Amino acid sequence: MPRLGGALAALTLAAGGLTALAPGASATAGDAPAVSAPAVPGHAVTGYWQNFDNGATVQKISDVQSQYDIIAVAFADATTTPGAIDFHLDPALHYDEGQFKADIAAKQAAGKSVVLSVGGERGTISVRDSSSAENFASSAWSLMQKYGFNGVDIDLENGLDPTYMTQALRSLSAKAGSSLVITMAPQTVDMQSPSGSYFQTALNIKDILTVVNMQYYNSGSMNGCDGNVYAQGTVDFLTALACIQLEGGLAPSQVGLGLPASPRGAGSGYVAPSVVNNALDCLASGANCGTFKPARTYPGIRGAMTWSTNWDAANGNEWSNSVGAHVHAMP
Repeated sequence: MPRLGGALAALTLAAGGLTALAPGASATAGDAPAVSAPAVPGHAVTGYWQNFDNGATVQKISDVQSQYDIIAVAFADATTTPGAIDFHLDPALHYDEGQFKADIAAKQAAGKSVVLSVGGERGTISVRDSSSAENFASSAWSLMQKYGFNGVDIDLENGLDPTYMTQALRSLSAKAGSSLVITMAPQTVDMQSPSGSYFQTALNIKDILTVVNMQYYNSGSMNGCDGNVYAQGTVDFLTALACIQLEGGLAPSQVGLGLPASPRGAGSGYVAPSVVNNALDCLASGANCGTFKPARTYPGIRGAMTWSTNWDAANGNEWSNSVGAHVHAMP
């Protein structure tokens, strides 16, 4: 996800139900309190919180709108150790670390999951061998313990190696426990076929994967599951591309729709919240479809994601008030 509001190819790992400390561990000075977060809801909304100021509304975690079930903190930092990550609050936000941890704990107490996003448009983290895979898992787990994050969001827009990213995520899962939740938000081009690296990774970890919130923006036209080409910015673009994932091996509960929260949130592909809601209805029940109508319905479809909570706030919370309420009302 670019800092100026462009593409977001993210995987999100959230540990709904995960405690901040390993079983039997004790907190040390500077550690976040051990807070248990409930499982991610069956229909969930994800929003990315910006750890920088790019003209959108500057927020603290406590300011994030209540409609968001998963809050992805963007972004983690690369280190000099291959695959390893770190995190530092942007000084421009004037956000005390202790308050940041307390705000995360408060969101978790309210039923939310807070995860750390890795990558972004400028991200340079690379997991290309077994050593870097373990470095990633170990450093991610350390940050989860330090800040109380429920997991990690991976936004590797320059590609990933499915073999070693799978290894990294399974290693993190082994450290964090079975409650670890993994979500992904790759670009459209990365999910056109199960042979693609992101799609392969999602299928490789299907047993521990929560949701793929593909970004339906900054894309251009793409093939739908019926072989026809669809232009971004339409309900057909959302439904026909989601169909590829739904028919390509992912469960409906593992598919969500990722859209910008406002026209300023991305270079292209913004749609009104009503279009997102119509696409969800089309996929879930066959109602409010455009020209494309899926051959079957997917009532368990997970929900939607947006970049970002900050751009949403700058736009009067229109996205979360509309899409959030709609997702949470889905049967």
